[in-house]
Amino acid sequence: MAHQTRKECSRKAWILMTLLVIAGCDSFQSSYTLYRNSVTNENMRLHVATFDSSDGHDYNHGNCRIAAELFQKQDGVKTKFWCEKGKYRK
Repeated sequence: MAHQTRKECSRKAWILMTLLVIAGCDSFQSSYTLYRNSVTNENMRLHVATFDSSDGHDYNHGNCRIAAELFQKQDGVKTKFWCEKGKYRK
């Protein structure tokens, strides 16, 4: 009987780990990150914000795009802002 319990616990742990991995993948697939370059180096890629709400891809992409447009439209801004799919990476 104890053997059955260990098997059942092991199975539940495996299911939980699988669900966590899937949830993490989904979060990466639906998140967007806002970047900007530098006034002194147009090839520089600097992190501004990450949009990873549980509301999904369209929500995160839309908010990132809106933020990029608002930053870009400010008077005197000489840097470029853009969104990339996924969480922040160097």
